[in-house]
Amino acid sequence: MPFPPDAPLPQTPPQGQGRLPLHGLTVLVVDDSRFTCDALRLILQRAGARLRRAESLEIARLHLAFHRPDLAIVDLGLPDGRGQDLIAELALEGLPVLGLSGDPEGRETALDAGATGFLEKPIGSVAALVRLIRQLATGAGPLERGQDTAPPPADPMALRDDLVRASGLIAGSGDPGYAQSFLRSLARAAGDPALEAAAQDIRTAFDRAKLVRMIEDRVASLGSMA
Repeated sequence: MPFPPDAPLPQTPPQGQGRLPLHGLTVLVVDDSRFTCDALRLILQRAGARLRRAESLEIARLHLAFHRPDLAIVDLGLPDGRGQDLIAELALEGLPVLGLSGDPEGRETALDAGATGFLEKPIGSVAALVRLIRQLATGAGPLERGQDTAPPPADPMALRDDLVRASGLIAGSGDPGYAQSFLRSLARAAGDPALEAAAQDIRTAFDRAKLVRMIEDRVASLGSMA
């Protein structure tokens, strides 16, 4: 499913404030999770950046053939290949890249591929992320440290869409490793330890059926919020 168009950027900073810290910057996010992309969209656009999104390596490379962002954020687990391969390509071109994964062990993989830094799902400090992007993309000195805030809540319907996709992946005949990785990362980003634990141990058809029922329960709960 294609991602929806970017929302309009804020035209002016709030009254009494200076220019937004990421004003004028374009960030490419390569991630197949709408939930994660929505969370990053809220953070980056509120800081003044423009977000471009790609849910696969193929779409990312097509975009990069015509446009050069100021920084890229690349998930390691993508439906058509390894995110670290794209990280290595972009690093060779001198583009700042942040690796992204719901697995903390992905840090070493991302850095070995040439990433300048690593983000673990869920995103923790908004202020630290904005400072890091600004420094890497512009070379500017650090911002004055203000009071940090928790990431804004992402759209629950984006989470619902990802859960529906995860259910199809788990029940389907595609790559079981990718399906498991996608669900584990989504559960971690959504703060759902029970679902994350269930996704770590899929051995039989019964396990898959049980996991699909868990996902369907969460989809139904989110649907009642619409």
